[in-house]
Amino acid sequence: MSASGGTKAIVAALGANLAIAASKFVAFAFSGSSSMLAEGVHSLADSGNQFLLLIGGKRAQREATPQHPFGYGRERYIYAFLVSIVLFSIGGMFAVYEGYEKISHPHELENWYWPVAVLVFAVIAEGFSFRTAIKESNELRGKLSWSQFVRRAKAPELPVVLLEDFGALIGLVLALGGVGLSVLTGDGIWDGIGTLCIGLLLVAIALVLAAETKSLLLGEAAGIDEVKKIEAAIVDGKTVTGIIHMRTLHLGPEELLVAAKVAVQHDDTATEVADAINAAEARIRAAVPIARVIYLEPDIYSEAEATKGPDPKAAPGGPTPHAAGH
Repeated sequence: MSASGGTKAIVAALGANLAIAASKFVAFAFSGSSSMLAEGVHSLADSGNQFLLLIGGKRAQREATPQHPFGYGRERYIYAFLVSIVLFSIGGMFAVYEGYEKISHPHELENWYWPVAVLVFAVIAEGFSFRTAIKESNELRGKLSWSQFVRRAKAPELPVVLLEDFGALIGLVLALGGVGLSVLTGDGIWDGIGTLCIGLLLVAIALVLAAETKSLLLGEAAGIDEVKKIEAAIVDGKTVTGIIHMRTLHLGPEELLVAAKVAVQHDDTATEVADAINAAEARIRAAVPIARVIYLEPDIYSEAEATKGPDPKAAPGGPTPHAAGH
């Protein structure tokens, strides 16, 4: 994903949510529908979330400093995590509370045509936003399923917008069902049930987002394809004969750290080893352009050590998944 971080999808979602939030609050004022109030707060929370994503993308572009030598790329993960908190607290928990209140104290809807008209408009606007997010995501998704894309994406913005828009569309259907049943039966409790379902849906989506962005904040390795390309690029078969162990870490969506101990022959000169490492770094950057921070440590290959297998204490985090023997 480019440094824009799906800006087009974010801006489309922001514009749609601001317009939808205003219309929902108007419908609530005329009808007293708790579903419309919950949906209005949901859209307002989503608008705030898009602002957070835009701010995170802007701040992540700052240059590295002596205090932060690896830059600020992870700010995008921090702001995406804040989005999950806002969606859970403001969107989800508020809707759950409103639904409980409406179920406990139901009242008949007034001017029911207001919420129905607004919900139809909201479905169209959210559909446009969702379509934009899908279009941008398809450029990066490749052959991955949608669930795999959400789990594996290193840039958090598009998965966040996708889940928000998907949740919003389902929430609109639930709100429309609650309002419709309230009108048909004359019992306002259905409006409360719809509101409660919206709240539970938002809480579930927020928990999924929190889990995914937490993983990114902790630090994720490169994808399987990138790891294979890096491993192939390191070994030249002459001076660099193998990989003893290797670690990769995303410093941000578009910046990857590569650290590896590589095997060289005992009779290689220092000049030969240095030239081989410089060449390996160039090959890595050509194969995986986001590998911008590379540390390669040469070590003497030992047949005896290789038969022992990888040392669990050779690198942080336990047994390395990228061991090639020592």
